Amino acid sequence: MTLTRYDAAMPSDLNGTQAVIDVAMRAAQPHQLEPGNFYTLVTPGGGVQKVDLTGPEHTGVPARKSGTTVVRDVDSFLAYFDKHGDFASEVYADVETRTITAVLDAHETEAPRWGGHRLELRLRPTSAWRAWTSMDGQLVSQGQFAEFVEDNLVDLVEPTAATMLELAESFEVTTSAEFQSSQRLESGARKFSYIEEQTGKAGHKGEITIPATLTLALRPFEGTEPYKVIARFRYRLDRQKGELRLGFKIERPEDTLAAAFEDIRTLVDDGIPEHIAVLNGAPSH
Repeated sequence: MTLTRYDAAMPSDLNGTQAVIDVAMRAAQPHQLEPGNFYTLVTPGGGVQKVDLTGPEHTGVPARKSGTTVVRDVDSFLAYFDKHGDFASEVYADVETRTITAVLDAHETEAPRWGGHRLELRLRPTSAWRAWTSMDGQLVSQGQFAEFVEDNLVDLVEPTAATMLELAESFEVTTSAEFQSSQRLESGARKFSYIEEQTGKAGHKGEITIPATLTLALRPFEGTEPYKVIARFRYRLDRQKGELRLGFKIERPEDTLAAAFEDIRTLVDDGIPEHIAVLNGAPSH
């Protein structure tokens, strides 16, 4: 007679224990596991296998909000904060880097949180501010100075744009003239005398008067209002060559930047919930 599997079992299995195990193993057929759960499975060899289906690659949902969003103006900062901030969010204003950072998932009073979801206002200088500060302290030829003035007339308050345009045109037509002397007027303006050589004729004499200062209306950062900026005229007259070089020096530009940043900080402080203070500093990383 041919022995079956159970007939050939060891005496310890004759009570049916092995049969029960085999039936249970056949009953434990693989089935679909649900995402978002953690499973512990017994393998056929008697081991234990852990299956973690809680990750975002299985659920399609991030475990938590994270990352840093960068905005360029106060309105965008407040709109994002209103959407994602809560009662425990923190806001920091860093004067040195001129950035304002919100830690949207900051630690609660009694419980820690990740602190990984952040919002940062990074202020960007306007093209006008970059243009004027790039020329700050330089002395250039009459032609270069005239071209710069013509390109940036819109930023001038005093003298008026029309007056400065006329002055720029004077610089352009006297580029070949020989400047001989300068005189400081009571108003602080400077008058320059020149001779313009003409072939076969006596030299044509003329004068150019430049103001002592320029008053500008400049927006230091995108999204800010214009600020009054004073720039003092500078010049260098080389009497041997008859050359006149012109430029300007902006008065304390750092003060203007600091004032603009403080005004932006105030706007943020006024726009977030009253119980959240804007802290002076930067959050820990």
